[in-house]
Amino acid sequence: QVQLVESGGGSVQAGGSLRLSCAASTYTYRTYCMGWFRQAPGKEREGVAAIDRDGATSYTDSVKGRFTISKDNAKSTLYLQMNGLKPEDTALYYCAASNIVVVLTTSPRLYNYWGQGTQVTVSS
Repeated sequence: QVQLVESGGGSVQAGGSLRLSCAASTYTYRTYCMGWFRQAPGKEREGVAAIDRDGATSYTDSVKGRFTISKDNAKSTLYLQMNGLKPEDTALYYCAASNIVVVLTTSPRLYNYWGQGTQVTVSS
């Protein structure tokens, strides 16, 4: 069973930074495509960033240049460094993993294992 545990959410003012973490099993971390997603109230879940087994990354346009997805091989942990946060970044952020993605994507429909989510709130 794939287990993903997120941490690091919180409340910050616009322009601030947060780092989200997602702990996974070593097997998942090494063999699955992993990503970060978010869902704001009343909106559909959207992809934020994804990283494949080889470290290639993909970002949604709205976070390019502000967010960075990365992995710590020694800790089997996925990160999302978020800088220059904006109020529109406010959402519940999820870590997810996929063993069915063939081409790196941030489409939520292709991720089949999900964490419980961590809240990020950005005030103006």
